[in-house]
Amino acid sequence: MNFVFLLALGIGIVAGLRSLLAPAVIAWAAHFDLLNLYASPLAFMGSRAAVAIFSILAIGELIADKLPMIPKRTAPAPLMARVVTGGLCGACLCAAVGKSLLAGTLLGGIGGIVGAFLGYGIRRRLDLHIKDLVIAVCEDVVAVGMALFLVSR
Repeated sequence: MNFVFLLALGIGIVAGLRSLLAPAVIAWAAHFDLLNLYASPLAFMGSRAAVAIFSILAIGELIADKLPMIPKRTAPAPLMARVVTGGLCGACLCAAVGKSLLAGTLLGGIGGIVGAFLGYGIRRRLDLHIKDLVIAVCEDVVAVGMALFLVSR
């Protein structure tokens, strides 16, 4: 059961890579009853409205990430968004198995910071050798795959 804390950290890392992808995947998983959030204060994540809003925002983020005018993910505002969405998603995973929402929030938020700096560092190093668009698309694939893996556990 404590395995969920590792999953909360992992979904936070996904939020660090793509801030809105993690809540979109969590919303879909809750909507299709892969995550049982009914008796928790996070039950709204399974609603059609949450699924629609987070999905649209996640698609927008996946597109916008490829634009040169987007600020670094480690800038204060984008980093805070990653901490918040990572915390929300970590709390959802913990709520689904009856574990501490606070622990899930903290681990998800920490994962958001780790994912943001890790993704930024890797992207900067690879940018010297590979086009940024290729790196961004690869990062998208990794984030989607990782998010799906984590919610399926």
